[in-house]
Amino acid sequence: MTQPLRIDDIFRFEIPGDPDLSPDGSRVAYVLTGQDEEQDAAASAIYLVDATGGAPRKLTNGPADAAPRWSPDGTALAFLRTGQLHLIRVDGGEARQLTTEESRAPGAGPAAWSPDGTRIAFSALDAPRSPDAPVVVEELHWKVDGAGVVGAARTQIFVVDVASGLIEQLTEGTDNCAAPVWSPDGTRLAFIGESGPGLEHLRTSAPYVIDVRADVEPGRPPAPPRRCGTGIALTGPLSWYPDGSALLVTGRTTVSVGHLNLLRQPLDGGAPALLAADQDRNVMPGGPGYPGALAQFHGEDILFAVRDRGSSRLCVLSADSDRARYLDLPQRLSVNGAKVSQAAGTVAFVYSDESTFGEVGVVDLDSGKFRRLTRHMETALPDVQLPICQDRAFTVSDGAVVPGWVIRDPAAPAGGPLLIDVHGGPHNAWSPQADAVHLYHHELVSQGWTILVLNIRGSDGYGEAHYQAVVGGWGEADERDVLEPVATLVQEGLVDPARIALTGYSYGGFMSCWLSARSEVFAAVVPGGVVTDLRSMAGTSDEGQVITELEIGGAEMLERLSPLTYVDAVRAPTLILHGAADDRCPPGQAEEWFQALRIRGVQAQLVLYPGASHLFILNGRPSHRVDYCRRVADWVITRTAS
Repeated sequence: MTQPLRIDDIFRFEIPGDPDLSPDGSRVAYVLTGQDEEQDAAASAIYLVDATGGAPRKLTNGPADAAPRWSPDGTALAFLRTGQLHLIRVDGGEARQLTTEESRAPGAGPAAWSPDGTRIAFSALDAPRSPDAPVVVEELHWKVDGAGVVGAARTQIFVVDVASGLIEQLTEGTDNCAAPVWSPDGTRLAFIGESGPGLEHLRTSAPYVIDVRADVEPGRPPAPPRRCGTGIALTGPLSWYPDGSALLVTGRTTVSVGHLNLLRQPLDGGAPALLAADQDRNVMPGGPGYPGALAQFHGEDILFAVRDRGSSRLCVLSADSDRARYLDLPQRLSVNGAKVSQAAGTVAFVYSDESTFGEVGVVDLDSGKFRRLTRHMETALPDVQLPICQDRAFTVSDGAVVPGWVIRDPAAPAGGPLLIDVHGGPHNAWSPQADAVHLYHHELVSQGWTILVLNIRGSDGYGEAHYQAVVGGWGEADERDVLEPVATLVQEGLVDPARIALTGYSYGGFMSCWLSARSEVFAAVVPGGVVTDLRSMAGTSDEGQVITELEIGGAEMLERLSPLTYVDAVRAPTLILHGAADDRCPPGQAEEWFQALRIRGVQAQLVLYPGASHLFILNGRPSHRVDYCRRVADWVITRTAS
């Protein structure tokens, strides 16, 4: 007998991620992450599954293993354990630690194997900061959400010799360097490095190439890296063209808000060439909350991911074509990590759909045959029935079409309560896939609620014009995209106009505050990870200058677009939920809103989560995530009771 998903079910979750396909295409390594209730932490280990099927095999014991990367000969995996590189043979045995804090490699990044398998490149901070040392700040970008205060420390590129464990530092200086990848002949490394002009205010980056000597000699002065190209590029991870003549870059050639593109960057400093220029979809290299996959080669063809109508979909760009095609996979399947095997002509990936938070699959790139390899959702939650997402599209008063989904129990009577949830970003998107984060949706649907999620202006997956439509107009440009669809559901009789609640996180928290000051529709409001005062945020957020100069349009707009400017109009009972260690939307934003409401006599409550960064609702302590979801559900239920 099935039952609705409950908030406490988070401790039963087992969700795969970060797949890596063996060079011969026979096996997939991936990370399986669950939640340890006793330790109040995520627990992750490396698993293997045959590409032809069969039961997955646990390779490592965790509890904090991540980023498996196959050796070129397919006999071993490099992986991260509590931030340090380790090596394990796939036929059994204990893992060997390659890096330690004593070897000047704190917080190592994922491994990049040399083609001959003798060396591994990685990025790491060049000098860790003591948590008790005074923080001396001379430049911007001295803190990073999730990492906290980094001071003058910067990530640099290192190489470790697999046999001896000797480590050599290849880059140095005041700029961050990351994501190294070896050239096909093993003589060079390409990486992402920060670049100017404008570095002091906006962190721009560009691809660099550095020559790598055949031997590892600690303490040897690094060779100077060469910057590729002359224009500023906001870039994602890199890949080498198979002949080593150029780099495949995910990025933009201008410092502006818009889609990431595929670019061919020549090594001789020439201008990058735009690939698949007419696709009008955002290229998704992948990241927390933004699923996608690294652009990579299959022969001379390019496999990459784009966001389309809420889902991250795999595409192939043929060498003889300017137009990419979607792989023949279900449209509502969304990819989060993929790896190609050149030898087998297959790609392995982790995906989610309407029935699962995540599974491992493989598809043959020639035949298009898809095979599901794991069934973690069925094993972990065999008795759970997920709610149904109904596609909706609302035409608002200026003619714009706002897509979204209504989530409800079909058996629930009409005229019940409604929760409208606004996504973050603002350039993220809701999707129709099973949702392992917003567990209060499931809890409320089980109690007769209707949930409305909308990809309002600014959302990703509907073309660049839709993506950019909110730039310079936060709140003003998109408020009708929320209010008018809500009014439509009321007119249809689906929901009770006296029982409408509003929530959202990050940009959704901004919109929750903004709309509660601009409308009296909402009986209860729950903003999370909020933005309320763009003026103070400009000087306290780790991305303050990016938001001010690129998203808002300059200092003169900060007061006009701040919810705090309109707080006098707020009447709805408001619960504010915020991470106490949030450097993206600093907790002062929540404190300002709470104080402004209370001194005006509005019922309000502020909840701060100790040690929680901006992304804690995705990857923070499970007790905090459970508490967050419970508080949202309890607040809106009690404040909208009929």
